[in-house]
Amino acid sequence: MTTIHPTAIIAKSVKLAAGVTVGPYCVLDGEVDIGEGTQLLSHVVISGHTSIGENCKIFPFASLGHAPQDLKYKGEKSQLTIGNNNIIREYVTMNPGTEGGGMVTSIGNHCLFMVSTHVAHDCRIGDHVIMANNATLGGHVYVGGHSIIGGLAAVHQFVRIGEYAIVGGMSGVEHDVIPYGSVMGERANLAGLNLVGLKRHGFDRDAIHALRNAYKILFEEEDGTLADRVHKAREQHGSVDAVTQMLAFMDDKGSRSLCVPKAFSRQDAPQAA
Repeated sequence: MTTIHPTAIIAKSVKLAAGVTVGPYCVLDGEVDIGEGTQLLSHVVISGHTSIGENCKIFPFASLGHAPQDLKYKGEKSQLTIGNNNIIREYVTMNPGTEGGGMVTSIGNHCLFMVSTHVAHDCRIGDHVIMANNATLGGHVYVGGHSIIGGLAAVHQFVRIGEYAIVGGMSGVEHDVIPYGSVMGERANLAGLNLVGLKRHGFDRDAIHALRNAYKILFEEEDGTLADRVHKAREQHGSVDAVTQMLAFMDDKGSRSLCVPKAFSRQDAPQAA
């Protein structure tokens, strides 16, 4: 059965599935839809056109679905969608989309958002993503599945972070991060592959070996342009799915240029489309 504390305030427009728990002093208004088994521990505030999946656990003082921090937002009925089995810790803020970004901010499944993390308007976050304490995403950021954003890191708007990547703590990320990449620094640079993450997620030795060789071709060789080296890496290791995914990400230029190693020539990096 749904359990609602007597101090909670819930608008008639809110839909609660079976087994939802709404703790003390929560405030729910707008077109809010919460899935079966989700728990709101206390003092959670949810508004707007927000849907939350099943078996999520939301901790005190989280604020979900309120108007984006974007001066171009004019009250359009944009959405925040949150998947299943997510943990949203204290003081997390997530904003809905805007007309300029597809009208939707979307969160996948099995993610962990630690204390005071922020997901801005029009972000798209995959499954099994971890954002550590005080990490911040600007608007329109894409974060691929199984990625980790370190504590106090800040990701610039429109940046793409590929699958299985890791962003070091206190990093400022201004450029796209390749899948499986590791970036760090005050103005983050590519520092290699996320080898620890690859091993933890069960990538076999052949796949890791191919990724390491492809990385060396792309970022450590000096012959030709980066486009030439992408072609070479694809010829030598294109049969490996992980390498294919990394190269496809590089081919699909976003609005930000590519994050590269510190010693790498910025002029040689792929520029924004």
